[in-house]
Amino acid sequence: MIDDIEYNTEREHLIIPEYGRHIQKMINYAKTQESKEERNKLAKSIIAVMGNMQPHLRDVPDFQHKLWDQLFIMSNFELDADSPFGVPSKEELSEKPEPLKYPQNFPKYRFYGNNIKTMIDVANTWEEGEMKEALVYTIANHMKKCFLNWNKDTVEDDVIYDHLYELSGGKINLKNSEEDLTDASRLMKASSGKKYTSNKKGSNKKSNNQNRNRKRY
Repeated sequence: MIDDIEYNTEREHLIIPEYGRHIQKMINYAKTQESKEERNKLAKSIIAVMGNMQPHLRDVPDFQHKLWDQLFIMSNFELDADSPFGVPSKEELSEKPEPLKYPQNFPKYRFYGNNIKTMIDVANTWEEGEMKEALVYTIANHMKKCFLNWNKDTVEDDVIYDHLYELSGGKINLKNSEEDLTDASRLMKASSGKKYTSNKKGSNKKSNNQNRNRKRY
């Protein structure tokens, strides 16, 4: 009996181990059938078994496409069967996707983030009035807050106005504004938030009672 034991290291390599060895054996058996009609019949049966392993997805069209692709992958693209989604090529599936480019609208001032540029672009589309003025000063205050988070020091309003003028393409100009932005200390305090401690009266009292009733050895 010891001589008949078969170890996984001695068995055939599983291309997609999640489906197990029995699915792989079924695919290998389907590859050996001479009749294409029989291969198509076996392929559909194997797809049904694979779908039963994830029943909540088996009737979704995109998931069906994925199952058929995995069937051909596990057959090492050697199974000659008809797929409702077409037979994928080995080169197509092994092709590496192009790297995604990180969206950077204005990399010169990265500490402001991309959302600031989006907000400025939206403000440029608004008509002149109180609403636009309020939005512009909100953007400027947020820029000042972002600058302080990055610099951890202080910044003059003129610097923010210059950056806002540049980021807006010269369409938003607050350089001659008589209104000041929010004070730096208030912005930093708002960004840090309130810190809560767990030393509340009730919790201390409860803790003291527990310590008082605890046995000492």
